[in-house]
Amino acid sequence: MEESYKKGSLSLLGSIALGTGVMIGAGIFALLGQVAELSGTWFPYIFVLGALISAFSAYSYIKVSNTYPSAGGIAMILKKAYGKSTITASASLLMALSMVINESLVARTFGSYTLQLFEVENKELWIPILGVALLVSAFLINISGNKLIGKSSQFMSFIKIIGILIFAIGALWAVGFSLEGLIPKAIKNTDYSATSYIGALALSILAYKGFTTITNSGGEITEPQKNVGLSIIISLLICTVVYFLVAFAVNSSLTISEIIQAKDYSLAEAARPAFGDFGLHFTVAIAIIATISGVIASIFAVSRMTAMLTDMELIPHSHLGMSGRIQKHMLVYVVFIAIILTIFFDLSRIASIGAIFYLVMDIIIHWGVYKYLRKEVKANGTIVLTAMVLDFIVLAAFLWIKASSDLLVLIVSASVMLIVFAGEKWFLSRADKSTQK
Repeated sequence: MEESYKKGSLSLLGSIALGTGVMIGAGIFALLGQVAELSGTWFPYIFVLGALISAFSAYSYIKVSNTYPSAGGIAMILKKAYGKSTITASASLLMALSMVINESLVARTFGSYTLQLFEVENKELWIPILGVALLVSAFLINISGNKLIGKSSQFMSFIKIIGILIFAIGALWAVGFSLEGLIPKAIKNTDYSATSYIGALALSILAYKGFTTITNSGGEITEPQKNVGLSIIISLLICTVVYFLVAFAVNSSLTISEIIQAKDYSLAEAARPAFGDFGLHFTVAIAIIATISGVIASIFAVSRMTAMLTDMELIPHSHLGMSGRIQKHMLVYVVFIAIILTIFFDLSRIASIGAIFYLVMDIIIHWGVYKYLRKEVKANGTIVLTAMVLDFIVLAAFLWIKASSDLLVLIVSASVMLIVFAGEKWFLSRADKSTQK
């Protein structure tokens, strides 16, 4: 099946566009208001800290990918560390699920921003309808193949980054930028605990996890030993600058209560006082471009990853009467699950479940690299352990917050993880018995 993953089909520019396409699509539009709700006026700096933690995390992925580039990057890292085991299959599947969750997150964000252009009743009905329409459209584009995805991702990534920067710089100019404004007033943050700030970090990390889409496409990137790591570093740097400028612009234009009230479409709301209707329309247009490219890039990445998991015999697969390659079957399954999530869960819960799955998987990756692979891939053990400890602290704080504010998120997350681990143990034990016969 390896020939299905066309080596050299993604250039350095294309892989950077793929990473930034996922990150900016989900990060700044879907998560800015959620992060602000937990951290008050310090939320622009939460995004910077989230980038720092993500950079520590990226180290493990880069070191292993440089040695073993693969189209199933994360699954390959886990298999190298843990072998063909329940933990490898389960952690890989958690990553895939967090990526599918990301697609539904961005799809609902697309709906929330698009509706700012129209006066319609019952917006809660129209948000999932528009989200589902986006997922179906992204599915059709993905069916067309890599070249169209690479070209569309590069173009849309360029347009949205320029557009978002115009919004940020314009908004800062309109409100009168000053260096004094870079330091939030402490009096505005008295209602936020240390746990709340750390919990906000969990969501900000989710905004950067798009770099793993580059790892998952490692086998398709030109000169992967050099370009996988370079693509990840450049993508993280671009997104950090964009996130901080936009967050600071929104923080300067709106009060925290206004941001929280409009948390699902906070950039559009921030454009109103600075630019009026023109600003609103411009920001919504950029949000639409960002979310469309984010979903296209994410569906591409997760379908590749799940196809590789099938090739590695780590997850079950049924053709269900469909013809063609497994990757195309996976596109159907991935989009179907994303549609279900888009219909039944709101933005906050989707983001929370996605953050929990991703952090659990990330901790498993770091432990595997530290314990089993660090000498083989010449990784610095201190950096890998630091990444794991940071993930653990952020996850613990986030779970504590959700235990007191939204227990359903913990129940759903724990139930799905239990089903995944138990299901994978059963599937792999059955596969072993079949092989022995």
